[in-house]
Amino acid sequence: MESEENRFYEALGFNLEDLYKLSYKFFKEKDGSKALHTTYKDKLKLVALTKQVSFGKFRSDAMPEVGFFDVVGNDRKQAWQSLGEMPQEKAMSEFVTMVQSLSPLFLPYVKAHLAEKEEVEQKKKEQEERAKAETLDQIRLEQAVKQQEEEKQKQYAQEMMIRAALNKQTEAQFQQYAEQQYPGNQAQQEALIIQLQEQHFVHYMQQVYQQQLLLQQQQQLQQNGGSVEQLPCGHNLSNNSASNIDAGGATRAVAAVNHASNAVELSLMNQTNISASEMADKLQSSDLSDGTLVKENGLPAFGNDVIDPNDLPPIAAASMWTRKDIKEFKDSLRNDPESVIKVGSGELVTVRVPTHDDGSCLFWEFATDSYDIGFGVYFEWTIANTNETSVQVHESSDEDDDEEDESGNVRGEGEGHEKPPASEPPTDEIIPAYRRDCHEEVYCGSHVYPGCGVYLLKFDNSYSLWRGKTVYYRVYYTR
Repeated sequence: MESEENRFYEALGFNLEDLYKLSYKFFKEKDGSKALHTTYKDKLKLVALTKQVSFGKFRSDAMPEVGFFDVVGNDRKQAWQSLGEMPQEKAMSEFVTMVQSLSPLFLPYVKAHLAEKEEVEQKKKEQEERAKAETLDQIRLEQAVKQQEEEKQKQYAQEMMIRAALNKQTEAQFQQYAEQQYPGNQAQQEALIIQLQEQHFVHYMQQVYQQQLLLQQQQQLQQNGGSVEQLPCGHNLSNNSASNIDAGGATRAVAAVNHASNAVELSLMNQTNISASEMADKLQSSDLSDGTLVKENGLPAFGNDVIDPNDLPPIAAASMWTRKDIKEFKDSLRNDPESVIKVGSGELVTVRVPTHDDGSCLFWEFATDSYDIGFGVYFEWTIANTNETSVQVHESSDEDDDEEDESGNVRGEGEGHEKPPASEPPTDEIIPAYRRDCHEEVYCGSHVYPGCGVYLLKFDNSYSLWRGKTVYYRVYYTR
């Protein structure tokens, strides 16, 4: 019998004690109302059961003094005494059963409280899960920050190791040259050696990054089954999706070089296009017009004697893809005057973006209103005086220079390493100036820094005789 009663209580969603408390609350709230009709005897029995639950067998000290003429008090006393040694659980069970039999609204009342109970428990569970998730997120964030800091320190240590190996390899040549240039001036000798060492390190790391990037692209081509399209300029450009260029590749490149050189073997010079001895010979044979070291084309140069463009490292392939959210993109930039360019009919606008000391990869995004526009990317090997982006507007002065060929390419730009006039720095073509349907979707792209210099993003409207174009663009770098 007791097991059947327990199953009944569990079916209601409460244990016996909680169900008794709920039935007692219902009795106190609803007694005398339409929800619960009780006779005098029913009420005496219910009150006696509550006393039995609270105190057990009848106790005179648990009940106020009853006078001879107190009929109700005497009846309640007798009702409690009649329960005798009834256990507490039995008293609770009879109370619940009696309330249920007296009111048809008791079960809906219980179910309503059950729903409320489940809602409270659900909210409590959600709060606990949310707190647990926040704790885990905080732990992951702390671990990520710690890992990033450790990676940064490791990269710095590897860089210092490579610098030390390179410096040791070129120490004698650079010291000899510095003594020739500034005899007896120790301070100027040290400054010159530091500059030479820095340029040598930058040039060497450019080669390392280039090799790492080419290896990544070869692996990606193998994985994609040759899905990258070959452009006329000889660079690979993806039409639909961005290639997976890892902004953190520099760290692994340094590690790879460090492993390859065994951190001790001073064979680093043999892996560069310009060895330390060749650089020293070039420096010693250079004519110092003013006796000072200058930086041109991203490489050491003295006076007007600039390193030949053929000595520059090869340019890696750029990646280019498109997005469909052109309206949202233009709306986000419309109120920023620095992100909106008016390109008049027959004009060529060049956005000059210097490489940043903290960056390793340039990203660009652009779109236009209503009409297409020519777009190309070039790299100028020069040291910029500022990190600020600038915009230059040129009017087309030679129709043949900007004539568009049948394939949509705007002519007039060289391919590979351009050999400019003596006063101009070398410029490499990264993406040729093709007409882009950027009025239909957002055009995006990225390129890993080949070295120190200035990116030239050219928006070419020279083929349009009547229509000006509005360009919405954004450029940024990643580490």
